[in-house]
Amino acid sequence: MIASAKVTSNMALPRQTRSDQLLNVVKDYEHIAVVTHDNPDPDAVSAGWAVCRLIRKSLDRQPRLIGGGDILRAENRHMMNLLQPPIELMQQFQPQERTAAILVDCGLQVAGHLLTSPNVRTVAVIDHHQTGSKPDIPFVDIRPRMAASATMTSGYLREQKLEPGERLATALLYAIRTETCGNEFRHTREDRSVILWLTRFANPEWLAAIESAPLPRGYFADLVLALQNTFLYDQSAFCLLPRAEGQEIVGEVADLLIRCEGVEQVFCGAAIADDLLCSVRTENELDSAAELVQATLHGLGFGGGHIHRAGGKVSNISKRNFAGKLEDELRERWLKACKVNRKRGTRLISRKEIVGSLTGKVL
Repeated sequence: MIASAKVTSNMALPRQTRSDQLLNVVKDYEHIAVVTHDNPDPDAVSAGWAVCRLIRKSLDRQPRLIGGGDILRAENRHMMNLLQPPIELMQQFQPQERTAAILVDCGLQVAGHLLTSPNVRTVAVIDHHQTGSKPDIPFVDIRPRMAASATMTSGYLREQKLEPGERLATALLYAIRTETCGNEFRHTREDRSVILWLTRFANPEWLAAIESAPLPRGYFADLVLALQNTFLYDQSAFCLLPRAEGQEIVGEVADLLIRCEGVEQVFCGAAIADDLLCSVRTENELDSAAELVQATLHGLGFGGGHIHRAGGKVSNISKRNFAGKLEDELRERWLKACKVNRKRGTRLISRKEIVGSLTGKVL
């Protein structure tokens, strides 16, 4: 009996899953807020939705899914209308006392989320972006190798044997597809496993409808202007729009330009209201989009992301002479960050080339 008791006392306890750890951190809180970054994309929305489902089903709590700003891209707005995720978009968050906050798809070190109230205690960060040192909070799950935060939170549901349901599964699957832009080789083994699992529940007709969402006419005007304002410097592309009708054009042009043959680094920015929004894309495995955008915007604004995709923002551009000084400074910073010595760029496509192609002339 003594020997048996000794063996029992030395037996290792079962290792807690990540989802178990997260649930243990929030279980004693009556009020829970799941907070995404401002202007949330499909990854932030669906990952936060999955965390809310995990908490509702496992703890019988009713967490709130919170995001600042608005939904930008046409496809993302179509996703919102079709799938109706339970996210509350607001300009300011005024929580009840002793609210536990879970940051999803963003970190504490990054500006651009609604967590500013002293009534909120941030107890968890779930993200696939590496945005700084590990925060000193109870639960941290930061995995930069994952294609999407949606992969990580889908994993939580699988660990707890919870089915996502048709709407959430479709949102999670769409999020992973948008984060990888169809580049299959950038999926980890866990991403591929989650995609197969989500496919069992997702609605393919809804997914197709979201990906082919109708676009406003202003989008095409922005697109033409962007292509005419894109300059190539060896393997780097730089595009800056003096104005844009919609914010979605910034990321979409960056996604398009990185597909251009010979281009390995893309900076795309646009002035919208009194802000300059930018997106950075990379193809070279030795580059980091997050590091490139941070180097370009250092001292001007903020930015973050991961290896192949990143974004940033410069505020109050009306005070910075956008038409001249700021544009030149951003271009110089971008080329320096990309280690490009060439100072004179080549237009991706000029007006002369467009006219020549329409008239059938060989230029």
